Amino acid sequence: MGNSKSGALSKEILEELQLNTKFTEEELSAWYQSFLKECPSGRITRQEFESIYSKFFPDSDPKAYAQHVFRSFDANSDGTLDFKEYVIALHMTTAGKPTQKLEWAFSLYDVDGNGAISKNEVLEIVMAIFKMIKPEDVKHLPDDENTPEKRAEKIWAFFGKKDDDKLTEKEFIEGTLTNKEILRLIQFEPQKVKERIKEKNQ
Repeated sequence: MGNSKSGALSKEILEELQLNTKFTEEELSAWYQSFLKECPSGRITRQEFESIYSKFFPDSDPKAYAQHVFRSFDANSDGTLDFKEYVIALHMTTAGKPTQKLEWAFSLYDVDGNGAISKNEVLEIVMAIFKMIKPEDVKHLPDDENTPEKRAEKIWAFFGKKDDDKLTEKEFIEGTLTNKEILRLIQFEPQKVKERIKEKNQ
Protein backbone atom coordinates (compact mmCIF):
# COMPACT_ATOMS: atom_id res chain seq x y z
CA MET A 1 0.00 0.00 0.00
CA GLY A 2 2.77 2.43 0.98
CA ASN A 3 4.17 2.14 -2.52
CA SER A 4 1.19 3.67 -4.30
CA LYS A 5 1.66 6.89 -2.32
CA SER A 6 5.44 7.08 -2.48
CA GLY A 7 5.29 9.16 -5.66
CA ALA A 8 7.40 6.71 -7.66
CA LEU A 9 6.08 4.08 -9.98
CA SER A 10 7.16 0.56 -9.11
CA LYS A 11 9.71 -0.95 -11.48
CA GLU A 12 7.47 -3.94 -12.24
CA ILE A 13 4.50 -1.80 -13.27
CA LEU A 14 6.74 0.55 -15.23
CA GLU A 15 8.28 -2.34 -17.16
CA GLU A 16 4.91 -3.98 -17.78
CA LEU A 17 3.40 -0.73 -19.09
CA GLN A 18 6.38 -0.04 -21.35
CA LEU A 19 6.01 -3.55 -22.72
CA ASN A 20 2.25 -3.25 -23.32
CA THR A 21 2.02 0.34 -24.51
CA LYS A 22 4.01 2.73 -26.67
CA PHE A 23 4.64 5.14 -23.81
CA THR A 24 8.16 5.95 -22.63
CA GLU A 25 9.43 5.78 -19.06
CA GLU A 26 9.47 9.61 -18.91
CA GLU A 27 5.87 9.87 -20.13
CA LEU A 28 4.69 7.22 -17.71
CA SER A 29 6.46 8.81 -14.75
CA ALA A 30 5.08 12.25 -15.57
CA TRP A 31 1.56 10.87 -15.92
CA TYR A 32 1.91 9.02 -12.65
CA GLN A 33 2.76 12.25 -10.86
CA SER A 34 -0.28 14.02 -12.29
CA PHE A 35 -2.43 10.95 -11.61
CA LEU A 36 -1.40 11.05 -7.93
CA LYS A 37 -2.13 14.77 -7.81
CA GLU A 38 -5.67 14.17 -9.09
CA CYS A 39 -6.13 10.91 -7.15
CA PRO A 40 -3.93 10.85 -4.03
CA SER A 41 -5.27 7.41 -3.09
CA GLY A 42 -3.66 5.97 -6.23
CA ARG A 43 -7.07 4.85 -7.49
CA ILE A 44 -9.63 6.63 -9.62
CA THR A 45 -13.36 6.23 -9.05
CA ARG A 46 -15.96 6.16 -11.77
CA GLN A 47 -17.08 9.68 -10.83
CA GLU A 48 -13.51 11.00 -11.04
CA PHE A 49 -13.05 9.24 -14.37
CA GLU A 50 -16.28 10.81 -15.65
CA SER A 51 -15.15 14.27 -14.60
CA ILE A 52 -11.71 13.85 -16.27
CA TYR A 53 -13.51 12.61 -19.38
CA SER A 54 -15.90 15.57 -19.28
CA LYS A 55 -12.97 17.96 -19.55
CA PHE A 56 -12.21 16.48 -22.97
CA PHE A 57 -15.79 17.14 -24.10
CA PRO A 58 -16.84 20.45 -22.56
CA ASP A 59 -19.65 21.02 -25.02
CA SER A 60 -21.33 17.62 -24.94
CA ASP A 61 -22.57 14.99 -22.49
CA PRO A 62 -19.99 12.19 -22.29
CA LYS A 63 -21.27 10.74 -19.00
CA ALA A 64 -22.96 7.62 -20.42
CA TYR A 65 -20.00 6.86 -22.70
CA ALA A 66 -17.49 7.46 -19.90
CA GLN A 67 -19.37 4.96 -17.72
CA HIS A 68 -19.07 2.30 -20.41
CA VAL A 69 -15.39 3.10 -21.00
CA PHE A 70 -14.77 2.88 -17.26
CA ARG A 71 -16.59 -0.48 -17.02
CA SER A 72 -14.56 -1.91 -19.90
CA PHE A 73 -11.26 -1.01 -18.21
CA ASP A 74 -12.11 -1.87 -14.62
CA ALA A 75 -10.36 -5.20 -15.07
CA ASN A 76 -11.10 -6.53 -11.58
CA SER A 77 -14.57 -4.90 -11.32
CA ASP A 78 -13.79 -3.20 -8.03
CA GLY A 79 -15.33 0.13 -9.05
CA THR A 80 -11.97 1.91 -9.32
CA LEU A 81 -9.11 2.05 -11.80
CA ASP A 82 -5.54 1.94 -10.60
CA PHE A 83 -2.78 3.65 -12.54
CA LYS A 84 -2.07 0.56 -14.63
CA GLU A 85 -5.72 0.13 -15.70
CA TYR A 86 -5.90 3.88 -16.37
CA VAL A 87 -2.81 3.95 -18.63
CA ILE A 88 -3.93 0.86 -20.52
CA ALA A 89 -7.27 2.64 -21.05
CA LEU A 90 -5.48 5.68 -22.45
CA HIS A 91 -3.24 3.54 -24.63
CA MET A 92 -6.05 1.41 -26.03
CA THR A 93 -8.25 4.35 -26.90
CA THR A 94 -5.48 6.45 -28.47
CA ALA A 95 -2.55 4.33 -29.61
CA GLY A 96 -3.40 0.65 -29.43
CA LYS A 97 -2.86 -1.76 -32.34
CA PRO A 98 -5.98 -2.29 -34.47
CA THR A 99 -6.73 -5.74 -33.01
CA GLN A 100 -6.07 -4.52 -29.45
CA LYS A 101 -8.41 -1.61 -30.03
CA LEU A 102 -11.06 -3.96 -31.37
CA GLU A 103 -10.70 -6.32 -28.42
CA TRP A 104 -11.31 -3.29 -26.23
CA ALA A 105 -14.21 -2.11 -28.44
CA PHE A 106 -15.75 -5.56 -28.08
CA SER A 107 -15.61 -5.34 -24.29
CA LEU A 108 -17.08 -1.83 -24.51
CA TYR A 109 -20.04 -3.10 -26.54
CA ASP A 110 -20.43 -6.29 -24.47
CA VAL A 111 -22.36 -4.34 -21.82
CA ASP A 112 -23.37 -7.31 -19.66
CA GLY A 113 -19.97 -9.00 -20.01
CA ASN A 114 -21.36 -12.34 -21.22
CA GLY A 115 -18.89 -12.71 -24.10
CA ALA A 116 -21.29 -11.84 -26.92
CA ILE A 117 -22.89 -8.66 -28.24
CA SER A 118 -26.61 -8.22 -28.84
CA LYS A 119 -28.25 -5.62 -31.05
CA ASN A 120 -29.59 -3.85 -27.94
CA GLU A 121 -26.07 -3.54 -26.55
CA VAL A 122 -24.92 -1.95 -29.83
CA LEU A 123 -27.79 0.51 -29.55
CA GLU A 124 -26.92 1.33 -25.92
CA ILE A 125 -23.32 2.27 -26.81
CA VAL A 126 -24.33 4.11 -29.97
CA MET A 127 -26.81 6.16 -27.91
CA ALA A 128 -23.98 7.09 -25.53
CA ILE A 129 -21.81 8.08 -28.52
CA PHE A 130 -24.59 10.26 -29.94
CA LYS A 131 -24.75 12.24 -26.70
CA MET A 132 -21.18 13.30 -27.45
CA ILE A 133 -21.78 14.45 -31.01
CA LYS A 134 -22.69 18.11 -31.30
CA PRO A 135 -26.20 18.68 -32.72
CA GLU A 136 -24.76 20.65 -35.66
CA ASP A 137 -22.45 17.72 -36.48
CA VAL A 138 -25.37 15.27 -36.38
CA LYS A 139 -26.99 17.33 -39.17
CA HIS A 140 -24.05 16.42 -41.44
CA LEU A 141 -24.40 12.67 -40.91
CA PRO A 142 -25.81 10.58 -43.78
CA ASP A 143 -29.56 9.88 -43.55
CA ASP A 144 -29.10 6.21 -42.79
CA GLU A 145 -26.99 6.87 -39.70
CA ASN A 146 -28.18 10.16 -38.25
CA THR A 147 -29.99 8.61 -35.25
CA PRO A 148 -28.68 5.99 -32.79
CA GLU A 149 -31.34 3.54 -34.00
CA LYS A 150 -30.40 3.94 -37.67
CA ARG A 151 -26.70 3.65 -36.90
CA ALA A 152 -27.19 0.51 -34.77
CA GLU A 153 -29.32 -0.95 -37.57
CA LYS A 154 -26.58 -0.19 -40.11
CA ILE A 155 -23.84 -1.78 -37.95
CA TRP A 156 -25.97 -4.88 -37.36
CA ALA A 157 -26.72 -5.17 -41.10
CA PHE A 158 -22.98 -5.02 -41.92
CA PHE A 159 -22.47 -8.09 -39.73
CA GLY A 160 -25.38 -9.81 -41.51
CA LYS A 161 -27.13 -10.54 -38.23
CA LYS A 162 -30.84 -10.99 -37.50
CA ASP A 163 -32.36 -8.87 -34.73
CA ASP A 164 -32.09 -11.53 -32.02
CA ASP A 165 -28.70 -12.93 -33.10
CA LYS A 166 -25.55 -12.52 -31.03
CA LEU A 167 -22.11 -11.44 -32.20
CA THR A 168 -18.97 -13.21 -30.92
CA GLU A 169 -15.66 -11.46 -30.34
CA LYS A 170 -14.11 -13.29 -33.30
CA GLU A 171 -16.94 -12.22 -35.66
CA PHE A 172 -16.77 -8.68 -34.31
CA ILE A 173 -13.01 -8.33 -34.83
CA GLU A 174 -12.88 -10.06 -38.21
CA GLY A 175 -15.91 -8.16 -39.53
CA THR A 176 -14.54 -4.83 -38.40
CA LEU A 177 -11.05 -5.45 -39.75
CA THR A 178 -12.41 -6.32 -43.19
CA ASN A 179 -14.92 -3.49 -43.31
CA LYS A 180 -13.69 0.05 -42.66
CA GLU A 181 -17.29 1.30 -42.65
CA ILE A 182 -18.06 -0.71 -39.50
CA LEU A 183 -14.98 0.72 -37.81
CA ARG A 184 -16.12 4.25 -38.57
CA LEU A 185 -19.62 3.53 -37.26
CA ILE A 186 -18.65 1.86 -33.99
CA GLN A 187 -16.11 4.38 -32.76
CA PHE A 188 -16.17 7.89 -31.48
CA GLU A 189 -12.81 9.41 -32.24
CA PRO A 190 -13.02 12.98 -33.41
CA GLN A 191 -9.65 14.50 -34.20
CA LYS A 192 -10.20 17.17 -31.56
CA VAL A 193 -10.22 14.58 -28.81
CA LYS A 194 -6.86 13.18 -29.83
CA GLU A 195 -5.41 16.68 -29.93
CA ARG A 196 -6.84 17.51 -26.51
CA ILE A 197 -5.44 14.33 -25.02
CA LYS A 198 -2.02 15.17 -26.49
CA GLU A 199 -2.15 18.72 -25.09
CA LYS A 200 -3.17 17.49 -21.66
CA ASN A 201 -0.34 15.01 -21.55
CA GLN A 202 2.43 17.38 -22.54
